[in-house]
Amino acid sequence: MSLAPRAVLVHRTTEYEELLARHGTHGQAAFFLSSRGRSIDEVARRHERTRQALADVAAAVPLQWRHSRVERADLDRFLFAPEDVVVVVGQDGLVANAAKYLSGQPVVGIDTDPGRNPGVLVRHRPADAAALLRAAVAPAGRADELTMVEAVADDTQRLLALNEIYLGPPGHQTARYRLGAGPADSPAEPQASSGVLVGTGTGATGWLRSLWQERGSALTLPGPTDPRLLWFVREAWPSPATGTSMVSGELGRGQGLRLTVESDRLVVFGDGMEADALELTWGQTVRLGISATSLRLAV
Repeated sequence: MSLAPRAVLVHRTTEYEELLARHGTHGQAAFFLSSRGRSIDEVARRHERTRQALADVAAAVPLQWRHSRVERADLDRFLFAPEDVVVVVGQDGLVANAAKYLSGQPVVGIDTDPGRNPGVLVRHRPADAAALLRAAVAPAGRADELTMVEAVADDTQRLLALNEIYLGPPGHQTARYRLGAGPADSPAEPQASSGVLVGTGTGATGWLRSLWQERGSALTLPGPTDPRLLWFVREAWPSPATGTSMVSGELGRGQGLRLTVESDRLVVFGDGMEADALELTWGQTVRLGISATSLRLAV
């Protein structure tokens, strides 16, 4: 007997809730902001819009379904199930935060603050939730298959990301490693840099695009569903022992970028979630490429 679908509502703590956690009361938070020339009123209104959106989406879940909620800070401890329909209620970035923990479940993005959020990934309004939930489990339900990037270390650690994966030093030190593209026996270049970024078409509106523009790159930025990745080395340093001949490139399906660590510690994290990073040390190798898993985002 199959389980009824479960609607998982993903949200994040609002600015207002963060202020209350820090200052204790509404009045103290208001005083803190007013002393810096800001008003708490708009922050409180955004909080109320978010709470109302969550309530509206929860009310739209079919009665026979199960449902659950998870806050962004708890995503790495939450167990998503195959029958889940993930409803992200918030900003575009929250979809990316959730994506790395999924394995093909349909995702519905609900925008809590239209006009303030770009709405690239949170494409819908709370009033649309009921229809979107039914469509998500229908055989003919429509969804965009957004390309994701993955990092797989030689000790089987694995990391997924929707926008980009960054490999580099945990602080402001220099990362030292050998970088190669292609099979394990292909030549690799020793490098010293501030890290390597590998991004998708979804990430091409953010960090990846800023590096692409800064370089004046001739590479074509991918679209969100394109099976292509771009990669850039940040601030590669030429020296007698390190080179700069491999600083950017493109990866198609089945192609990979190979990095072997030659310093004490490097971190690998995706979509800005540095608290949930892989840690690599001397001699370890990590391979980056297109993931077999994509994000199924409801259209």
